[in-house]
Amino acid sequence: MDNNQLPLIFDGHNDVLLKLFNMKDYNSHRKFLDGYDEGHLDLPRMRKGGFGGGFFAIYIPSDLDLASLMAEMSKPSYDIALPEEISFEVALPIAVAKVAILSRIERESEGAVKICTSSAQLRQCFETNTLAVVMHVEGAEAIGEDFSGLEVLYRAGLRSIGPVWSRPTRFGHGVPFRFPASPDTGPGLTDIGKELVRMCNEFRMVVDLAHLNEAGFWDVAKLSDAPLIVTHSNAHALCELTRNLTDRQLAAVRDSGGVVGLNFATSAIRADGQSTSETAIEDMIRHLDYLIKHVGIDGVAIGSDFDGATISDEIVDVSGLPALRKKMRQAGYDETTMKKLCHENWFDVLERTFGS
Repeated sequence: MDNNQLPLIFDGHNDVLLKLFNMKDYNSHRKFLDGYDEGHLDLPRMRKGGFGGGFFAIYIPSDLDLASLMAEMSKPSYDIALPEEISFEVALPIAVAKVAILSRIERESEGAVKICTSSAQLRQCFETNTLAVVMHVEGAEAIGEDFSGLEVLYRAGLRSIGPVWSRPTRFGHGVPFRFPASPDTGPGLTDIGKELVRMCNEFRMVVDLAHLNEAGFWDVAKLSDAPLIVTHSNAHALCELTRNLTDRQLAAVRDSGGVVGLNFATSAIRADGQSTSETAIEDMIRHLDYLIKHVGIDGVAIGSDFDGATISDEIVDVSGLPALRKKMRQAGYDETTMKKLCHENWFDVLERTFGS
């Protein structure tokens, strides 16, 4: 099958800005634009893989021993302690640095990349073969108690916020890396976290539920007047990782007209919860089928977690996305379904969230 016949993908989550930031090089954005041999993402490989755009995460890293974390997540069961909270004073300069990297990517791309702030811009980018970027904060440590950070980042193009990553913030509590376990792991949103949800509704921004625990999820569901959006998660019934969504949560996303993005992280896919690249694409299709059954054909999309997770060695990096879409076709997904899952469901829910 010709890759050009496959629909472009709009993706719910990636961490390429973290990888570029960690290079500690002012010109790291050129690696993204020109291509390099590390990680999952750069512009040339995106073109090759049919990656038309997505949410680009601004994440404030914790001091983690990633090798030890991955070793723990390769055991039959695990319970990894949450990292400590990161202060506003530490988080804000890092967030600003990542916004600057994204700005340089756009500015020096000669029109090949655009930071989008409306659904109309997203659709136009897909029509013109321009990489469509939605600026997203994963963990709202850079938003101060007076919400000044929110105002400034919104002006810079921010349109999506996850109140937490898998550690506490002033806004709420994330789920730990735990398997097998329920997502019901502790208290939900704080009072200021509830105010953040109200502010995001006022600004018409996405509130991403991907790392919130179950109590936090239900707090947002009660408060928000926008569709419930989970940028990268899977079905808890198939993989009992704390990050995944129960059937009741999936029903709430469906009833709100929201979207769940399929997470490529193998620990969120495999029935044994292990983080290993020896994971079949067919296991990803099982989650897609399950999500479609419980959320509906209009409520499922892609949320890769490229450059932030271990993914299947049948995909390897973004250039391997045609392998996933071909498996989707082989599983019986027709052209209309393919387009919905690959990008149209994201465009539709963002139009209802952002406005036109």
